[in-house]
Amino acid sequence: MAKAPVLTPQAEDFPRWYQDLINKAELADNGPVRGTMVIRPYGYGLWERMQQDMDARIKAEGVQNAYFPLFIPQSYLTKEAEHVEGFAPELAIVTHGGGKKLEEPVVVRPTSETIINEYFAKWVQSYRDLPLLINQWANVVRWELRPRLFLRTSEFLWQEGHTAHATYEDARDFASRIHRHVYADFMENVLAMDVVLGRKTAKERFAGAINTLTLEGMMGDGKALQLGTSHELGQNFARAFNTQFLSKEGKQELVWQTSWGSTTRMVGALVMMHGDDSGLRIPPRLAPVQAVVLAIKGDEAVLAKVREIGDRLTAAGVRVQVDDRTDTPFGRRAVDWELKGVPARIEVGPRDLEGGTAMVVRRIPGGKEPVRLDALPDLLPKALEEDQALLLRQARERREARTTDVRTVEEAAEAAAAGGWARIPWADLGPEGEAALAEQAVSVRCLVAEDGSVPDADDAPGNVAFVARAY
Repeated sequence: MAKAPVLTPQAEDFPRWYQDLINKAELADNGPVRGTMVIRPYGYGLWERMQQDMDARIKAEGVQNAYFPLFIPQSYLTKEAEHVEGFAPELAIVTHGGGKKLEEPVVVRPTSETIINEYFAKWVQSYRDLPLLINQWANVVRWELRPRLFLRTSEFLWQEGHTAHATYEDARDFASRIHRHVYADFMENVLAMDVVLGRKTAKERFAGAINTLTLEGMMGDGKALQLGTSHELGQNFARAFNTQFLSKEGKQELVWQTSWGSTTRMVGALVMMHGDDSGLRIPPRLAPVQAVVLAIKGDEAVLAKVREIGDRLTAAGVRVQVDDRTDTPFGRRAVDWELKGVPARIEVGPRDLEGGTAMVVRRIPGGKEPVRLDALPDLLPKALEEDQALLLRQARERREARTTDVRTVEEAAEAAAAGGWARIPWADLGPEGEAALAEQAVSVRCLVAEDGSVPDADDAPGNVAFVARAY
């Protein structure tokens, strides 16, 4: 009788496969309150690596980190009508504190445009104070009706950047720079994620923004996931909070602003874009552990050799963990590391020692081969870079293969229902077609210019819409 698979096969039930993998790879558990999650050490290690790399990129753009309160007076949100209307269904509101009813209810932070503008209005006096570039790493709460770990939770972790500029052009260019040079570069070159860069339609843009730039990725089941956004806020919040500055010409003017964010959703995207029926596949540049050296048996010579190999690979710049837990069966340990998606396993037993080799198992392309022990420090870094490139190539090839060019709303809906994306001229779709697709749970993920660049306007000639079912 065949053994039951460790994970539900993707082709059988993709959502169940995802839940199985989150659990068995020890990424997260459901929290005690519906919609919350406990991020376990291995999952948090992935987020920490993302956070560290992103933080360095954000700071390289001249942005400084700060922190703003979790509780926001409800009156702040009502100052920008479109903003409060957009977030109203998701708000968590505190009405009592210290055993007493509060004079004014406070909102648990869903995003920070309003409270940050309260302070920008105090801090910005002159053109010399601009640009003001602030980022915070924090948690936010958006009450989620259909929670799914990492993808949609009532509380999640993120970074949110907020900036103020003297001119529209400066704000527009900064939002675009974050979109491309921070988010897209990180997702493609570290997470090995294929992303489509585009502009949200008027219907889909952030509440209170004049333009939203997005990064959309195709998951393993063909659905789309929004991976990050960068917003041009225009002067909407500046007008609401009277955020003004004295220009070089001696006039009082409103600032122009941006906000932008990425979240722990990237961990879920990593699972769904790269994972397979054996578990995770972690991009080597991201992986907290790039290679695990496993002792097959508790032989003293074997144990000494795996520790030596670990030291030599560490000296070669590889992030290594030595697994010498020989009181746990080797097969179980091998399956656990495969589930966790560690890019390389180096397996060493008594027979390997006799031959002066180790068995190298590469998680991303699959397959195993014996490698001379003295060749490992040179071979492994090169193999990891090859595997990094392979993941990105596979993701891109899948998206291209499962994207269909169409000309009608009906064809776009059919392509999405079949588990892929549709690409349709915006001139053939338009807001009416977008509304018709929404009735079938299909959305316009973004608009892209004919040459593949991000368009300047929704109705720019030649715009193409990417259409899909989405998480």
